[in-house]
Amino acid sequence: MDRTWMNFSRASNEYQNGVQSFLDFAFHNSSQDNMILCPCKKCGNIYWHYREVVYEHLIVDGFIRGYKKWIFHGECTTSGASSTINPGYPYSGYRQHVREDDMEGMMRDAFNMRSESFQSFPPNYVASDDYNIGGNTFMETRRSVPDEQPNEKAAKFYTLLGEMNEELYEGSKFSKMSFYIRLFHLKCLGGWTGNSLTMLLELLREMFPFAKIPQSCKDMKKVIKDLGLGYNKIHSCPNDCMLYWGDQRNQQSCHVCGKSRWMNRDVEDVNEDEYGPQSRRKPNKILRYFPLIPRLQRLFMSSKTAEFMTWHHDQRMDDGLLRHPADSFAWKSFDNKFPSFASDPRSVRLGLASDGFNPFKIMSTSYSTWPVVIIPYNLPPWLCIKQSSLILSMIIPGEKGLGNDIDIYLQPLIEELKQLWEGLRCMMY
Repeated sequence: MDRTWMNFSRASNEYQNGVQSFLDFAFHNSSQDNMILCPCKKCGNIYWHYREVVYEHLIVDGFIRGYKKWIFHGECTTSGASSTINPGYPYSGYRQHVREDDMEGMMRDAFNMRSESFQSFPPNYVASDDYNIGGNTFMETRRSVPDEQPNEKAAKFYTLLGEMNEELYEGSKFSKMSFYIRLFHLKCLGGWTGNSLTMLLELLREMFPFAKIPQSCKDMKKVIKDLGLGYNKIHSCPNDCMLYWGDQRNQQSCHVCGKSRWMNRDVEDVNEDEYGPQSRRKPNKILRYFPLIPRLQRLFMSSKTAEFMTWHHDQRMDDGLLRHPADSFAWKSFDNKFPSFASDPRSVRLGLASDGFNPFKIMSTSYSTWPVVIIPYNLPPWLCIKQSSLILSMIIPGEKGLGNDIDIYLQPLIEELKQLWEGLRCMMY
């Protein structure tokens, strides 16, 4: 399809006729409830609008820069792995007109278990592919013995698959799993507390006793936790001297300032190896760390994002203009310095940002929380800066700004980055 009209003036007949041809194509292939994702510069393929509104936006604001391949509107991708990009990605809000989610596809992406693999092989067969995150390429293939029991990963997958196939109530279009995920999504978007969600669940059980509604927020979390991507709690010195991590995991006091690890140091500890519910001690400070490696692996394992991770190499317009971090001098200088890393377009480029804020607004001026966020620069420019693409790496609590002491908390992240630089195995979509 000729798209030279996209370079014409928005006041020209050629451009306006071209917009109409785009709308005909998009509404034929990707419309939902008579709406499509608007590709204008302001909406950026995030917000859904009716045809008249999209037409007006494209005439007034124009297309988002670089959107020459209409992957959010039903156009086939260049890769044979997936025929059409889900037009709903990467919308991060909660839309009133929500279509029924592909729950099975989401779980197969999360566990890297393809439908075709399960048609021919036992449950603990794992599809294989080669992939490079750091600079080295690996290949791994695992097939099970027919009489062998499913491994832990496959067992979790089949448990979730059962939850997905179980109806919320007889005749419902929602499964238990989709109901749990939708409700938990609303909890996160609305900032509900766990107790408020539990009270809502109690009300729903009274109103709909025939539905399979969980007892509490905690019970709901138990069901969906196996989807993965959780976080680790790491104790730290309240004076930001050290982490109780690695070889220093079992220390009871800071080796720099001597401050105790625990608030209630006189209480007898019943479980010092793990900080589970049996332990009655409360640590002075806790770092929430979100492991990076499984999150990067998900980007390549998911059919929704795998192709975008090589966009900077396969689809970027290299015309000398600064449109993407790949056009910058720093990117090109790094490629010249490490040609083996740069030779594989799947090698991941990351940016890191952090800043402190007071989560309690004006209620407490002596508290500062520092999130550390990672940005995957492989993605197209309209995706890598979206909230849905940002990777939360850690949350550092405290009563003051960290300053140079932030390097203490970056230790787990740096350790993972070293592993990534050496290269690791990853199943790819």
